[in-house]
Amino acid sequence: MSEPTSADRATAPETSPPAPRVPSTETGAGGVPASSAGAGESVSSEPILTSAGPLVLPAAPPAEAGGPAPGGPVPGGPASAVTVPPGAAASPDAAPSSGITPNLPFGRPGRSMSNNPFVFGFTAALGVLTAWWLVQAIATASSVLVLIVVSLFLAIGLNPAVEVLQRRNVPRVWAITLVFLGVILVFVVFGLAVVPPLTTQSTQFVEQLPQYVQELQNNPVIRDLDQRFQLLEKLQTYVTSGDFGTQMFGGVLGIGSVLIGAVFNSLTVLVLTLYLLGSLKSLKKLAYRLVPRSRRVRTTLLGDQIIDSIGGYVAGNLIISLIAGVTTFIFLSIMQVPYALALSLIVAITDLIPLVGAFIGAGIASLVGFFVSPTVGIVCIVFFTIYQQIENYWIAPAVMKSSVDVPPLATIVGALLGGALLGVVGALLGIPIAAAVLLILREVVLPRQERT
Repeated sequence: MSEPTSADRATAPETSPPAPRVPSTETGAGGVPASSAGAGESVSSEPILTSAGPLVLPAAPPAEAGGPAPGGPVPGGPASAVTVPPGAAASPDAAPSSGITPNLPFGRPGRSMSNNPFVFGFTAALGVLTAWWLVQAIATASSVLVLIVVSLFLAIGLNPAVEVLQRRNVPRVWAITLVFLGVILVFVVFGLAVVPPLTTQSTQFVEQLPQYVQELQNNPVIRDLDQRFQLLEKLQTYVTSGDFGTQMFGGVLGIGSVLIGAVFNSLTVLVLTLYLLGSLKSLKKLAYRLVPRSRRVRTTLLGDQIIDSIGGYVAGNLIISLIAGVTTFIFLSIMQVPYALALSLIVAITDLIPLVGAFIGAGIASLVGFFVSPTVGIVCIVFFTIYQQIENYWIAPAVMKSSVDVPPLATIVGALLGGALLGVVGALLGIPIAAAVLLILREVVLPRQERT
């Protein structure tokens, strides 16, 4: 047999076993070895050359008997290959103890700083500063917030009248218009009844001031004091000096600013009440949507009950004040007390104030009665005393029975706390807020305490 030629050797298949493959140390782009470990091959522990230098991989621990080596391929699974994320270059001096691995090319993260005292103190300081800023902002805008609360209170109180008109097939827009025109009419009548008497009395006082001074000079007691202390002379000197004019002018400006502020606040409340009354339903829906769906039905029922209680309280209080005003007008007209309409309106408006409002209106009307004659003044005091007992024990319980169910103690406490916080406005809001708190306690807090 002849020797095979070179051409035959080139085309003949190799029959000898393949030589063992030596892992290559060449790297491709991104630091990945050019020849990756194939199936059934173990990963070499030799350093991998990267753009930043060789990356030394930790040596794999010895495999247990009968199992694959850690980090090796899973039998029957895909071949495993150690890769370094593109663009992640490890330090050439990195050691296995530094925590740098292919999965953590920048090292193992440090311990969390959430329990660090400095971080906790800084966060607490920021919370305190934020709370202080919110308190200052609320204090600065307190006057505007009071106007908004009063407007919302009036809108909720006028809503029952709007719903009554709606039940009579009146569109809501027209119902709101009619109710609002009624409110404006009350303000106009009050102004026309009170302002002219005040103007007339002020003019008469200025015209009769010299006569009052002359009567003081004719009085023996005043004349004796004038001779001893020169009171009238000092009074005349003070009046003719510039200090009196400056103080008088300042007082007039102060009264004028108060009146302008009162008119502005009244117009603001009227406008806000109109807008809130028109968008009351949409505001309720928006407020209820802020509650989680699982509790929305119960919250809606409680919220509607609270709104109905507030509306019933306002409506009932208006009815009681109307009865007081009409009764006072009839009585003062019989007794021939001047300015009966203005005094009856004052009694009706002051009767809206809990606890002390009725006494204020009765005192003003009785004082005017004393100017007529002492007998008329005494009769006025007796009349208002008897009427207050009738109102407290018969009229008010009958009107409020179907609107607000508040114990007398809660009524007094709510009115006192509201008056101490916000004055007259707080006293008006105290009773319905007390009714709302009692409703939440009765329907939410107490049943939960019984279940625990």
